[in-house]
Amino acid sequence: METVTHEFLPLFDKNSKILILGTIPSPKSREQGFYYGHPRNRFWKVLAQVFGEPVPETIEEKKFLALRNHVALWDVLASCSIHGAEDASIRDVVPNDMNVILSQADIRAVFTTGTKATALYRKYCEPVCRVPCIGLPSTSPANCRMKDEELFREYQVIAETACVISPKRV
Repeated sequence: METVTHEFLPLFDKNSKILILGTIPSPKSREQGFYYGHPRNRFWKVLAQVFGEPVPETIEEKKFLALRNHVALWDVLASCSIHGAEDASIRDVVPNDMNVILSQADIRAVFTTGTKATALYRKYCEPVCRVPCIGLPSTSPANCRMKDEELFREYQVIAETACVISPKRV
């Protein structure tokens, strides 16, 4: 078990309408200094497909994809004790203050990636910020039982939500 502190800023701007939250950055993400950094994590592949765009390769391309589609990214936790990237091992949690984003962007929908992120958000964040979340399956390589096509179908709700919130994407 090691104590992990979230080391990079949330990604958002004043035009962000959708907030996607993971649990806490994995060792690979912390190494890269950006979200969903494990090479086998399917988040960027799925998000690109949802918005009908090419899969981003660089951190700058990933940032541009998210912000262009009014998506903000962060994590539920500011710190915790965790073994590697095993969400099931998480203990001693300190949640992030969602108002950092909610007070600066007109977030209309919150999505969580994975069962643990959903449970932690509902326990620690939702009672404070009063914004419910929609839980989505994890895109982590640990969720290998879920095929890419199934993930895409589940994540399609993000694009549907984006179209309702902001019919004219930039």
